[in-house]
Amino acid sequence: MTSFLPTRRRLGLAGLSALALPRFAIAQADQRPAITVAVQSISTSNTLEPLREQSNVMTRVVASFLEPLIDLDWVGDLSLRPALAESWRRVDERRLELRLREARFHDGRAVTAEDVAFTFGAEHMWGRGNAAVPAGGMFTSTTSGAGTKEPPPEVPAIAKLAFPGFERMEVVDARTVRLVNRTPDVTLEGRLARPAAAIISRQAFEAAPDWLGWARRPVGSGPYRVAEYRAESYLLLEAFDEHWAGRPPLRSIRFVQVPEVAARVNGLRTGEFDFACDLPPDQVPVVQASARHEVVGRAIANHRVTAFDKTHAVLRDARVRRALTHSIDRAAISQALWGGQAPVPKGMQFEFYGPMMLADWECPRFDMAEARRLLREASYKGEPIPYRLLSNYYTNQVATAQILVEGWRAAGLNVRIDMKENWSQILQADGGRGLRDNSNTAFFNDPVGAMAAFGPSGQQWASGEWRNEEAAAALEALQSSTELEKRRAALRRMLEICEREDPAYTVLHGTVNLTGKRRDLAWKPSGSFAMDFTARNWGA
Repeated sequence: MTSFLPTRRRLGLAGLSALALPRFAIAQADQRPAITVAVQSISTSNTLEPLREQSNVMTRVVASFLEPLIDLDWVGDLSLRPALAESWRRVDERRLELRLREARFHDGRAVTAEDVAFTFGAEHMWGRGNAAVPAGGMFTSTTSGAGTKEPPPEVPAIAKLAFPGFERMEVVDARTVRLVNRTPDVTLEGRLARPAAAIISRQAFEAAPDWLGWARRPVGSGPYRVAEYRAESYLLLEAFDEHWAGRPPLRSIRFVQVPEVAARVNGLRTGEFDFACDLPPDQVPVVQASARHEVVGRAIANHRVTAFDKTHAVLRDARVRRALTHSIDRAAISQALWGGQAPVPKGMQFEFYGPMMLADWECPRFDMAEARRLLREASYKGEPIPYRLLSNYYTNQVATAQILVEGWRAAGLNVRIDMKENWSQILQADGGRGLRDNSNTAFFNDPVGAMAAFGPSGQQWASGEWRNEEAAAALEALQSSTELEKRRAALRRMLEICEREDPAYTVLHGTVNLTGKRRDLAWKPSGSFAMDFTARNWGA
């Protein structure tokens, strides 16, 4: 297998004398494997900072180098488990106290309560309110933060999305912190498991030349450290042997950006790659034709959706958006492109919500007669509706779009695909924004995590695509109420608004995440896009 490790500088004789180690001992010291993982994309913002990069592709890599206080059992049932916090307890409905384990950052410093407080402070997370919105709108720039330590405007927006009631993070002692919320919140523990809550080294952040420099090489405490990152090319992670859980099982992990599915599959079969991610079902027999390879995966805690820009002249009328939702045969898409493996969910809900799951809720029914009735009522005359599309950022994205457009055409909707090269072009705030693809992840087992995406701190609201004050009020109730039935009622009202009355999006299907791999590597896929390369998921 091709080695992508950077060439190390030769040690001088003085260095060898000081180390008192022969050359062969240095060369043979680490016999752990180094692996290469081919992915469709590494980052949509060209950064590795989860307070800026909120994407599926970042979820895949971030858990290897940054850690939150509380984590999820990625390979298991997605339940909460200790990470940098070895334990926690509820003080009351607004306060959560956490005890830190003994751990170190990649720069060698001990993880302290001061670092946790800094992570949640203005300098790193909330900003000072001085950052200008990029000319193209929110979430469009890939160079924000150059020449300044002020976080880009997307950072506090994402922070508010993750922690809408945040008041402060208190230092109790060197290894104890207390999260204080302004309002009651039954989901504080889950919120701390989001990637946006990853703990960073204060000293490393302060030493970075600017915010962008930091965001492209963040320093955390994960089992691997960022050794090298080249935007739109590769990310090299190296083992951090001082990790609190012990030495990681791999010497290094190289994530290589390979946009084309065929190239990922060919590289896997030839031995250039050890893993190939984001595979469509039609590539499963191609991979498994090789006795040395297999495909693993399952439906994960992510839904594929179509998002609407209701400021577009045609889409201002909710009846047109409703017609779009009724013109989609979701079961047919699942069968045609996923062999029936992609579930049709109950709207923006996930089964692991437990008692918060609204079992009687459904996606808008496939009903062409209703779609046509709505279009007649809206006096729709065939005006074009732009559909901005990326070339398979999402698996089977183009094929899905083609099926959608045909269904919309059959209903009388004139939807025109407009291919774009990147997310900046997709989100550009201009008259050409109408429909676009998106997805939504449940980062923990409560609907507030997914539904917050459609409130005032969500991407659609922040980018100016969709806003609804009643939905914002329902979200506030969902976030701050402590009574189960009141929270269920708030969720129902949000779903009614966002999926039926004033559609912000429509759910297409649950996401199936398939990964090709070497058969001899004992590794299991997770219930998310996250790839777990820790000792608990390697070689068992």
